[in-house]
Amino acid sequence: MKNYVIRAVAANKNLRVFFAVTTGLVEEARKIHDTTPVVTAALGRTLTATAMMGMMLKGDRDKLSVQIKGDGPVKQILAVADPNGNVKGYVANPYVELPLRQDGKLDVGGAVGTNGKMVVIKDLGLKEPYVGQSDLVSGEIAQDFTAYFAYSEQQPSAVALGVLVDRDYSVKEAGGLIIQVLPDAEEDVIIKLEERLKNLPPITKIMETAVAEEEMLKIILEGFDFEILDKKEIKLVCDCSVEKLEKALISVGEKDLKEMIEEDGQAELTCHFCNTKYHFDKEHLLRLLEQAK
Repeated sequence: MKNYVIRAVAANKNLRVFFAVTTGLVEEARKIHDTTPVVTAALGRTLTATAMMGMMLKGDRDKLSVQIKGDGPVKQILAVADPNGNVKGYVANPYVELPLRQDGKLDVGGAVGTNGKMVVIKDLGLKEPYVGQSDLVSGEIAQDFTAYFAYSEQQPSAVALGVLVDRDYSVKEAGGLIIQVLPDAEEDVIIKLEERLKNLPPITKIMETAVAEEEMLKIILEGFDFEILDKKEIKLVCDCSVEKLEKALISVGEKDLKEMIEEDGQAELTCHFCNTKYHFDKEHLLRLLEQAK
């Protein structure tokens, strides 16, 4: 199943729009991390929003990471994206089980927690990365991204994210939307947008009723003219490698590497993002020890 982000402008270029379909990508992440339904929703929403934010980056080598740390049992969610459509993520505790909310929906806010921070780090190839952060407002993810854009980037934005989990715990629909009000936007456009957002159906409901992306955007941007600028495929991709983990082992230092060799005679490292296991035997560790010296 193809996953993609559409970039568009609307209301005579007063609005910037990002719309993502991420059903297959979120299902892949669910399988990798063996997440429970509520964690699937939390991780899926974060991956979707991060993928759209990746499309806002300018340089090919730019990278963006989003860290959500709340006081709920999930503990931490981390997602990383670039402008080329690659995204990856993991969650500290994938096995959280919570009762449904009173409205019958998954309690993502309860899993993530309401006390905590969202931290966004942008590596733009400069000496120092850009770091922005904001307090969590609900733990429901979409509102937290909205708050981040408002407080940290001073960019008025509406964020809607949805992950619909099926009875067999697989992902039935997943997607998201970011609408940003551009500078000098006319007041009547902002008022009209606010009214539309109040009556906007859930993203997963729109995805169930419409097939083509143009149809979905027509529903979302009802009453607005819009123009699709481009559509980019996004993929769940991990860039871990033996070389990267060798560097990690060297960085622990000569003393710790010696202890590893003497006590265990080997090492096994697991990538957080894709759960790939890397085994280093004694000879390999001895070579790394020489480099550490």
